[in-house]
Amino acid sequence: MVFVYGSLKRGMAAHGQLQGACWRGAAMLPGFALYDLGPFPMAIPCSEPGCAIRGECFAVNAALLEQLDRFEGVPRLYARQCHVLANGLKAWVYVGRTEQVRHVPRVADGCWKGPDPHFKRRGRARY
Repeated sequence: MVFVYGSLKRGMAAHGQLQGACWRGAAMLPGFALYDLGPFPMAIPCSEPGCAIRGECFAVNAALLEQLDRFEGVPRLYARQCHVLANGLKAWVYVGRTEQVRHVPRVADGCWKGPDPHFKRRGRARY
């Protein structure tokens, strides 16, 4: 099972990467905050009360999970970690590092709705 919260969600630009996966429903991941990096978000551990991310769960096989690792840039950009969702199920989650989000806005409601159409990358990204 994989928990997705950004461009891999249904209706988003990279959802095609999940071809062959079986949608299991909406879910919440407590203990994490979501940050908007422009074209995609990043989940970061959060110790504040009420921190949670809203996303979707998909059943995936090992081959698809390896493909997702490549797409997500594991281990350079994200780490794939197993976490317990609010519904008690365990799922793989792609998690970033705090230093990667120092200068980007937090998604207040924990639900990424897509890339900001006004986002313009200045210079080289430093993730």
